[in-house]
Amino acid sequence: MTVTDTPIPAPPIAERPARDRNGWTMLVISLLLIVGGAAAAAAALPLLGTAGVPLLVAACLVVVAGLFLGAGLTFVAPNEARVLQLLGASYSGTVRNDGLRWVNPLTERRRISTRIRNHETGLAKVNDLDGNPIEISAVVVWQVEDTARACFAVDDYVEFVAFQAEAAVRHIAGSFPYDSAETLSLRENADEITAKLSEEIEARVASAGVRIIESRINRLAYAPEIAQAMLRRQQAGAVVAARQRIVEGAVGMVELALARLEEDDVVDLDEERKAAMVSNLLVVLCADRDAQPVVNTGTLYQ
Repeated sequence: MTVTDTPIPAPPIAERPARDRNGWTMLVISLLLIVGGAAAAAAALPLLGTAGVPLLVAACLVVVAGLFLGAGLTFVAPNEARVLQLLGASYSGTVRNDGLRWVNPLTERRRISTRIRNHETGLAKVNDLDGNPIEISAVVVWQVEDTARACFAVDDYVEFVAFQAEAAVRHIAGSFPYDSAETLSLRENADEITAKLSEEIEARVASAGVRIIESRINRLAYAPEIAQAMLRRQQAGAVVAARQRIVEGAVGMVELALARLEEDDVVDLDEERKAAMVSNLLVVLCADRDAQPVVNTGTLYQ
């Protein structure tokens, strides 16, 4: 079973742009209201005994209006977004324009980073497809794509990515053998395996509004308890493969030597002498040490 067989349900919420305004314009308006209201209040104080009370009340309302407008000013840093929630209840949209912006003062503004992030999974000890214990870890490069889902679909989207990435790494490690010549393996097919890993993590974290940019296995090894045994097996396989190549080359050289001797009519060899020559040449060519010459003072038969 793969992760696509039991997908995590997508939440009904999705990001939409919020209604924001240029913050500098609203800042000027807010300051004008506050300063103008304060000046009017100061002018109304000497007139409190006559018609100054309505003027003072109006001046105070103007100052309150200026402060209310000023409460909507929000600074948005580059590669950052603000998720708006009206009165702590309904989602009002997301502000992605950087700089000084103005939004509804009654909204709660949650800061969400849209920068590219790295996450390195812990070193996990799992069994591969053949049942061999291995140690594996990966680096995941990700970015928040839907800020609304990141805020409201999961409790903590950073922690969610961390857990789902580790789960995907464990699942991929258990779905393929560490080393195999007949099928995809973790060691020999790194590009294909990392592509499958990225797809699986992407499917797991899509409900949190996260996009996976890249994932790479940065450590892969047998567990310490079997590492020596597996190393000896790999060394034995390498020795067998090397010997096979040496024997193939030696047989070709012997065939070439016999053919040249017969072609140039250098010496006439019977079958027994050919067998002795083949034996000697194979020993010299296939030995892992330098040959020690032996001087024969007799004949081939003595």
